[in-house]
Amino acid sequence: MRFVVCGGGVGLASSAAVVLLSGRLPMAVANALVTVVSTVLATELHRRISFRSERRGWRVHLQSGATVAVSYAFTTGALLCLFAVRPDASPPAAQTVYLVASALAGAGRFVLLRVVVFGDRARSGHRRTPPDDALDKSAAMMAV
Repeated sequence: MRFVVCGGGVGLASSAAVVLLSGRLPMAVANALVTVVSTVLATELHRRISFRSERRGWRVHLQSGATVAVSYAFTTGALLCLFAVRPDASPPAAQTVYLVASALAGAGRFVLLRVVVFGDRARSGHRRTPPDDALDKSAAMMAV
């Protein structure tokens, strides 16, 4: 629930920012700018609130950033597809596509952040027992 509130709040703000900036900048540039700013903010919120992790520093931000790079490609691809199919798509239609794509990307990010970035392996430096590994793999597959 904490992940949804933190990530969803940042996602909603990002959605509005992308729509507002897209009138002044190309959509891909607006999305890239908003993605970078929202990633730093969301990573800190997730570290402190969602996962209550003591991990900090550039490595955490780089790992989180890698998950966002995939999200950026996914959301930008969704918007480019929308405008390829409907060049006259309205801002609410673009925002809807962006939010749906962001929600799907967010589910994948949750799994990666929980298991890889802020998980027990990341904190302790050693592997969990095999049953937990199997659960992590199945959870990751279900999210994808």
